[in-house]
Amino acid sequence: MCATAAVLLLVGAVSHVTDLLHYGLQPYDWAPRWLNFYWSSLALLDLLAAALLISGKRRGTDLACVIMATDLAANWYATYGIQHSNLAAQPGLQRLVAFTAFVLGTAPFVRRHLS
Repeated sequence: MCATAAVLLLVGAVSHVTDLLHYGLQPYDWAPRWLNFYWSSLALLDLLAAALLISGKRRGTDLACVIMATDLAANWYATYGIQHSNLAAQPGLQRLVAFTAFVLGTAPFVRRHLS
């Protein structure tokens, strides 16, 4: 779980860093400022969680769970509340749901083996 989650968190971090470099702190003009700020903050938070997971720290699992739960909530809100879309039309949201389920489902079992 740690290696898989760390790699996928790094993929997310690269995506958020790319958005920051190309578009600044507000890469999505359709989204409210607070949501843009949250997504931009994931450039750092994803990196931190990945580093903690790679180093075998429980805090990495905890941070990954918080990130995934809040990122899923933010994306769900953006999809349904702002874009008026749905899960079936959003493959990115579908992948996020699967990754969140993976992280939240495996974290309790993995966490007890970390320092």
